[in-house]
Amino acid sequence: MQYIGREIHDNIGQKLTLASLYTQQLAYENKAPHIIENIENISTIINDSLSELRQLSKSLTDDSIEQNPIAELLEQECKKINDLKKCNVQFVYEPIIEIQAYQTKSILLRITQEFIQNSIKHSKCKNIVISLEKENAMIKLSLIDDGVGFDPTKQSNGIGLLNMKKRAQMIGGEYIFESTESKGTRLIIKIPS
Repeated sequence: MQYIGREIHDNIGQKLTLASLYTQQLAYENKAPHIIENIENISTIINDSLSELRQLSKSLTDDSIEQNPIAELLEQECKKINDLKKCNVQFVYEPIIEIQAYQTKSILLRITQEFIQNSIKHSKCKNIVISLEKENAMIKLSLIDDGVGFDPTKQSNGIGLLNMKKRAQMIGGEYIFESTESKGTRLIIKIPS
């Protein structure tokens, strides 16, 4: 992933930067208003793409997942969302939980991010409660929102739900998803400790 991150930054990023410079030069040299507007639109798309690629590159080369405990990673994510003031995210955890495997920590973090984004985007929730605890020989991650919910039998699984399920399976996790109209949504991931 670090190799891919560096390639995105050093190779594709540089090419997009060069394309952006060419469009700026074209806009400067051209005097026709409608052409200038088209060039500026292209330039905006290139610059937006460049910004997104830089974020992706940074996330792939960032070693914070490897260096930090899972509880700290989830706490940082909750703080980011709370700082946006879109909804209130509460995180409750047992400090004794330790996960060493990078892939397991990464997947639990990505599932949490996906759940939060879906809740904010679709459920109109005011609160999200996240908990990380030990249950027998399992580590249990619970994600609950108080949004509008939906009937999973009437709605085809979106790509976000499928991704979360596949990610949980990749680390040998049990995936329990429940949603009820007007009562919110709950996702539980259980993995061997």
